[in-house]
Amino acid sequence: MGTDCSPTSSISRGSSGVPAAVRKETRPVPSSPSPAGDADSDDLRAAIKIVARGQSLSQEQSAKAFEAIMSGDATDAQIGALLMGLHVRGETVDEIAGAARVLRAKALPVKAPEGAIDTCGTGGDAKGTHNISTCVAFVVAGAGVPVAKHGNKSISSRSGSADVLKALGVNLDCAPETIERCIAECGLGFMFAPAHHAAMRHVAKVRGELGVRTIFNLLGPLANPAGTKYQIVGVFHRKWVEPVAKVLGVLGVERAWVVHGADGLDELTTTTVSDVAVLDGGQVSTFRISPLNAGLPDARPEDLTGGDAEENAAHIRAVLQGNAGPLRDIALLNAAAALLVAGKASTLRDGVTLAADAIDSGKAMAVLDALVALTNDRVEA
Repeated sequence: MGTDCSPTSSISRGSSGVPAAVRKETRPVPSSPSPAGDADSDDLRAAIKIVARGQSLSQEQSAKAFEAIMSGDATDAQIGALLMGLHVRGETVDEIAGAARVLRAKALPVKAPEGAIDTCGTGGDAKGTHNISTCVAFVVAGAGVPVAKHGNKSISSRSGSADVLKALGVNLDCAPETIERCIAECGLGFMFAPAHHAAMRHVAKVRGELGVRTIFNLLGPLANPAGTKYQIVGVFHRKWVEPVAKVLGVLGVERAWVVHGADGLDELTTTTVSDVAVLDGGQVSTFRISPLNAGLPDARPEDLTGGDAEENAAHIRAVLQGNAGPLRDIALLNAAAALLVAGKASTLRDGVTLAADAIDSGKAMAVLDALVALTNDRVEA
């Protein structure tokens, strides 16, 4: 990965959002073909044969294969064969991008403002922390950046973003028009993945029976129905930091940070350093960051431990009410990165200041209160 940042340095962002002192080589992101709309099981069988030979699929071949799968034209055996073949060899940028383009094309869309951002992780880090990225979404929205958050119920932890939002009183059963109102009027809207990705029903049974991570564990943050141009994405393993940033570039995202804590978190962590890949203007750069770079103290892993949805909802409310401590610090760090990506902050430390003001002024809590009120209004607009 990239070079470690000096623990006492402050991070300034140029147009790329990458600290000049820690910038690694940049590589252009290739353009992408359009998703295949005329694929069938023959395309899937061809893809399986290619993967069985140990070869990689092009974006077009991947798109055709996943078009067949997500259209219901594949048998369980064919789905399992492709997923395991890709898993054993290791999915490539082109293969992930092809699959993500199909999933995006089949999603129930939501319109979001041009400057909207998504704060979403892959999950699967098995660390049992509280819902950091969900808490961050309220802080970022409170700082004035619209958030179009995409998420799901828990898969491997005790509380996913949908679980904790429900515990906070947010109604998840909202039409796209209501979600658009939430983003416009509250600053934050939540898209519940199962409601927007009906095509995923074709792979649910096989994924459950396989019991291992597959390409679909990476696709959630890559398939936001609002197509946000700015993203903070946490990944469950360091090896995916740079590839996922490249995929986001292929998908048309303008600027993003893809992050992984050296302690295993799919977030920027405050217990140690984090690996970051920055996408900006079609270029991907990598570096490492410490909480000290943002002027924040180190934490212990046990300081970040969460619980079930109700416990994590209480943690989020405590942070939004201004309670000091490690949960606030990690929210500030990740919110600062999001504000940097969105162009609201000029440095990471500036982002921390803006995030802290969003909390201490009550604006972040006001976003939560407004979201609960609007989503529970049964009158659809």
